[in-house]
Amino acid sequence: MHIADGILPVGFSAAAGAVSLAGTVWWGRGVHNGEVARMGLMASTLFAASLIHIPLAGTSVHFSLLGLAGILLGARAFPVVFATLLMQSLLFQHGGLLSLGVNALNMGAGALVAAALWRWTPGAMRPRVFLCSFSATMTAAMLMAAEFAAAGYGKGFYWVAGVYSLLALLEAALTVMIVDIVRRVRPEVVPA
Repeated sequence: MHIADGILPVGFSAAAGAVSLAGTVWWGRGVHNGEVARMGLMASTLFAASLIHIPLAGTSVHFSLLGLAGILLGARAFPVVFATLLMQSLLFQHGGLLSLGVNALNMGAGALVAAALWRWTPGAMRPRVFLCSFSATMTAAMLMAAEFAAAGYGKGFYWVAGVYSLLALLEAALTVMIVDIVRRVRPEVVPA
């Protein structure tokens, strides 16, 4: 889901960068000392997950764990996603510095969708986790496809979003397992 530099128009990338930076500042303000360790742990988890590539439907994808970030961190997931993508861009050229804002906006929006669904959707824990994780991945994929369509690349990138629906299903199942384990070991980490 990382968009490389030079793919989208510079003005679009710059505007997305400004919005992303504003979101990072907004949702990162007033962080308490107790939140720092959890945010750092989630950043390292997102970073590590992106290094495991899975061949799927003729391409290579990786887990993003945006749903997990949204569930465990709420809106604090947005600055964590931004920081993680910045490090991926600097160390591994995943995306780029100009496209950092677009990528952070797409994936951060996915994490925020998961956070909102987790907070407002009633029901049993496992179906809620599944819904949050699936929705987070699909939000990021659909935003990316819409950006490519808006930039004049056509609507073919919606097919890519379809491929991501397979990843979203796998990731949602993985996220359910992770949340189950975390709830057994440290139940206070998973908000009700």
